[in-house]
Amino acid sequence: MADIQLPMLTVDATITRVRRDLTLSTLLKAILACAAVACFTFAGLDNTRFLALLGIGSIWFWLSINSARSSRAAAQSPSLIAAGQFDEAERNIEQSVRTFSLVRTVKLQSLHHLALLRHAQRRWQESASFARALLSQRLGALQPLSRSTRLLLADSLLEMNDLRGAYDAISALHRESMSLAEVLNLLSIQLDYSARVEGWKSMLENVMSKVQLAELLPAPLSARSQALLALAAKKVGREDLSGWLRDRAALLADSQRLVAERPMLVELYPHVEG
Repeated sequence: MADIQLPMLTVDATITRVRRDLTLSTLLKAILACAAVACFTFAGLDNTRFLALLGIGSIWFWLSINSARSSRAAAQSPSLIAAGQFDEAERNIEQSVRTFSLVRTVKLQSLHHLALLRHAQRRWQESASFARALLSQRLGALQPLSRSTRLLLADSLLEMNDLRGAYDAISALHRESMSLAEVLNLLSIQLDYSARVEGWKSMLENVMSKVQLAELLPAPLSARSQALLALAAKKVGREDLSGWLRDRAALLADSQRLVAERPMLVELYPHVEG
């Protein structure tokens, strides 16, 4: 039997649904807890009290099972996105969004996964919307997730040429304690931002340390980062450094692709047609 295809939720509908479910889950947990306390507080028949507690426990157990299933399904989404299986990831996340869960983290992770998926699909506006929706929530134990979400937000805003928004996201990240992977992604984003605002001199501060870090990035991002550093070196008259970095970038990625992604790099590769 073919899988039933659920109609895709719009960005606004998804965010509204997640916020509604978060509110309902908090309210429902409070109601069930109050009901359980009431069973012990007020006098009554033992059988009635037992049946009431059994009913409350059954509801809690059923909702917890659904939450656990949603949590397991949600955990698969990042690997599906990384493997380029976007349609399957979409269905997986969609199911998590539509399934009610008592656990806040399931719904919050769904927002993060949607931001990650839309970023991978180069749907920048939607990625930024989901990232902002997540960052507006109280994250609790998921607070570390805010860093990777801000990175997605900053990069999406740069792709949309929203320099002010990207600057705000980048500035917030500088106040965080980040992992190596996050530091590397921030470096790539910050070099991209600095090139757009023509901050050539700042880009070349501790340039060799930046080059060493850039080497740890995936090849396409490493090539772009080193090409942007090469452009900065050229702009300030350091031609030897510029040529060295330009050639390193060209070894990692096709120069035509680099120029297609960042047209300003045509200054380094004038042979590439615009």
